[in-house]
Amino acid sequence: MLHNNFLLPVRVYYQDTDAGGVVYHSTHLNFMERARYEWLRELGFDVHSLVEVHKMLFMVRSLEIEYFKPAVLDDLLHVTVEVTKMGRSRITIAQEIYCSHVKLVSATIHVVCVGSETFKPVSIPAPLREKIGKLE
Repeated sequence: MLHNNFLLPVRVYYQDTDAGGVVYHSTHLNFMERARYEWLRELGFDVHSLVEVHKMLFMVRSLEIEYFKPAVLDDLLHVTVEVTKMGRSRITIAQEIYCSHVKLVSATIHVVCVGSETFKPVSIPAPLREKIGKLE
């Protein structure tokens, strides 16, 4: 069912929910960002090395998100990361959040590679581009 490049399990804690035990809509974005960071780490590129070695970082340029069903306190969620398109400095990522194989949230995230000092678009580093390219 989950045919994606990366999957991160995330448990819903009390801090993630409202008084009714439902996950806040914005918290899903936090779960997705955490999954993208862990995906990069699995590829061998932690955030510190991107800044220190490659002098770049990724910033979200835009996103589109749809909520289908709520996540609730103590759910075990699975957050996916799948690259759908890669340009010179931009990556389009499809992300979904599942609970027990039921899709709760779907999003398309556009991230841009920017210089860590200028915050202007730069090319995705060749080693990272190569690793991502192997996933397509």
